[in-house]
Amino acid sequence: MKTGAPPILHTERLLLRGHRLHDFPASFSMWSDPLVTAYIGGKPSTEQQAWSRFLQYVGHWSLMGFGYWAIEEKSTHTFIGEAGFANFHREIDPTMKDAPEIGWALASSAHGKGFATEALRSIISWGDEHFASPRTVCLIDVENLPSIGLARKIGFTEFQQSMVNGRPTIFFERSARKNPPR
Repeated sequence: MKTGAPPILHTERLLLRGHRLHDFPASFSMWSDPLVTAYIGGKPSTEQQAWSRFLQYVGHWSLMGFGYWAIEEKSTHTFIGEAGFANFHREIDPTMKDAPEIGWALASSAHGKGFATEALRSIISWGDEHFASPRTVCLIDVENLPSIGLARKIGFTEFQQSMVNGRPTIFFERSARKNPPR
């Protein structure tokens, strides 16, 4: 897989692009919002934690050839979130190191507008074209009903439940051959 800058993806309402330094204040604002982090770590991120996450996104593209995109609303040119694939080398069982892990987070002002579905369909299509293995995975807190519904909507199926960081979590998987995004 080619490493470097992320490709630019376009949807009807969104531009998915690489992170830029000037995105960090909006990214930090999103990750310090208790509504966003309620099911992702359970508490707002500090500036240092948000900065480390931000750098991971860039590093994934540089080293792995995949990563997270910044999500920008086309009509306003506003940063509204982040989504993509990663390999976080999580120390969990079952291990997810063998498959790209999809994830997403949107600013609370962007919730409920269909932006995540739109972005993830584009990202999944990109992944289906670029990953050697058709399998991708994600993990979601059992109480995060909107994300569980979204994962199912875009073709993920549950394969296990376990504890992650002391919280009950559902592990999902998707095969490009079996579960095309709807």
